Amino acid sequence: MEKEQQINQLINKKAFEQAFNVVVDEYQQRLYWHIRRMVTDHDDANDVLQNTFIKIWKALPRFKGQSKFYTWAYRIATNESITFINKRKDDASFDEMAFGISQNLEADAFFDGDEAQRKLHAAVAALPEKQKAVFNLKYFEELKYDEISEIMETSVGALKASYHHAVKKIEEFLSND
Repeated sequence: MEKEQQINQLINKKAFEQAFNVVVDEYQQRLYWHIRRMVTDHDDANDVLQNTFIKIWKALPRFKGQSKFYTWAYRIATNESITFINKRKDDASFDEMAFGISQNLEADAFFDGDEAQRKLHAAVAALPEKQKAVFNLKYFEELKYDEISEIMETSVGALKASYHHAVKKIEEFLSND
């Protein structure tokens, strides 16, 4: 039985705790890395993930199955990440943010990438929140535009434009480095 069907059956039977355990088992790692790519810090990603699961727990009884469960969960994770980033945002420029993120990645014991990966993550982390979310979902999660459209609640055309702008900013960042 597919995990999504299992989740829907559990919800329909009002076995919320059991359904929630299935959700956590199935999506914890994927959601963590999606969030981590947006907020970059391990501890912050864990905090946002916890908030995401709290929101999922509270909303689980109202999940109607009109969309795929993972797109619904990703939407919650994306919104929680953007909310977190906006709370932390200050007037730093793109280059200042990228430099700070790069420094954090160098000091992060959980980051095991090479120099090129660190530069890519620093460039992505410095993108505006929506561009960062679209880039992460398309490039790292390898989702299709229609799936991202459901998660981000925006048109495919707008997503393609956001992805294009994100790629151009990343290219510019990497070529200036």
